[in-house]
Amino acid sequence: MTMMMMSRGGTKRVANTAVSVAKGLSCEVGGLKAFYGGGVRSESTMALSEKEKKVGLSSDGGNKEQKEIVSYWGVEPSKITKLDGTEWKWNCFRPWETYKADVSIDLKKHHPPTTFLDKMAFWTVKTLRYPTDVFFQRQYGCRAMMLETVAAVPGMVGGMLLHFKSLRRFEQSGGWIKALLEEAENERMHLMTFMEVAKPKWYERALVITVQGVFFNAYFLGYMISPKFAHRMVGYLEEEAIHSYTEFLKELDKGNIQNVPAPAIAIDYWQLPPDATLRDVVMVVRADEAHHRDVNHFASDIHYQGRELRETAAPIGYH
Repeated sequence: MTMMMMSRGGTKRVANTAVSVAKGLSCEVGGLKAFYGGGVRSESTMALSEKEKKVGLSSDGGNKEQKEIVSYWGVEPSKITKLDGTEWKWNCFRPWETYKADVSIDLKKHHPPTTFLDKMAFWTVKTLRYPTDVFFQRQYGCRAMMLETVAAVPGMVGGMLLHFKSLRRFEQSGGWIKALLEEAENERMHLMTFMEVAKPKWYERALVITVQGVFFNAYFLGYMISPKFAHRMVGYLEEEAIHSYTEFLKELDKGNIQNVPAPAIAIDYWQLPPDATLRDVVMVVRADEAHHRDVNHFASDIHYQGRELRETAAPIGYH
C-alpha cells in the first residue's frame, strides 16, 4: 500500500509538472502573447501588446483608447536633446545631420558653354526659366517652392541610377551615390522650409505635380542617354537658382517682402541663431545651391574626360 501511495504521489507530481510545463509553453497567437517556463513575457512581444495601447482620459470624462507605438520590438528609442538640453523635436533629421552653410562660397562662378551638349544644356535651362518668370513674376516665396520641387529630382534620379549600376557591375561608386542623394535630401529640406513661409494654393500644388511628373521622366531619359549632359544641365539650373535667390534677397532688402522670423525647422537644420530671419534662410539656401552647382559641373567634367564618376572621389560631407 505504501508503494501504491508513493506511486500515486509520484504520478500526481509528474502530472502537475506536465501541466506547469504545458502552461509555460502555451502561446496565445491572437494577442501576440508568448510565455516561457515561469510565465515571463518576452520584451519584444510586450512592446506590441502592452506598450502599444495607451489609455487616456477624454475631455468629456470618458475613457479614450489611443494607440501609440512607443518602441520597436522592445528597443526603446534613445532620447535626443539639443546642446542646451531641450528635447529634439524633428524626426525627419537628427542633430548630427545639421550643419553651417558656407556662405562665403563664390556665387559668380559660371561654366561657359563650349561644346554642343553644354550649349544644349544651357539653353534648355534658359527656356525652362521663361514660363517660371511669367507665372510667378516676383512672388519669390512661391517661386522658391516650385524651384525646389524640381531641383530635388536630379540628385535622386542620378543616385538611383548609380545605385543600380553599382549593383549590376559589382563595383563601388566612389561616394557619388551618397553625394547625389545628399543633394536630393538637401533640396527637399529647402522645400520643407519654404512650405512654412509660402503656403501653396491648390493650383500651385497641381502645377508641381505636373512639372515634377514631366521633369522626372525627361531627366531620367536624359541621364540614361548622356550623364555628362544631365549633370551639366543641373549645374546651369543651380546657377539660375543662385540668381533667383539673389533677386529674393534684393526684394527683402527693399522691404517688398516682409523679413519674417526664420521657421524653426530652418534654425535647427542650418544651426542658425534663435533670432534668425527669412533673409538668413535665403542666404544659406543660396550657398547650398552654389555647392550643388559646383558638384554637378565637376561630375560633368569627369564624364567629359572619358572617365566614370567612381574613379574620382565624390565631394561628400558638406551637408
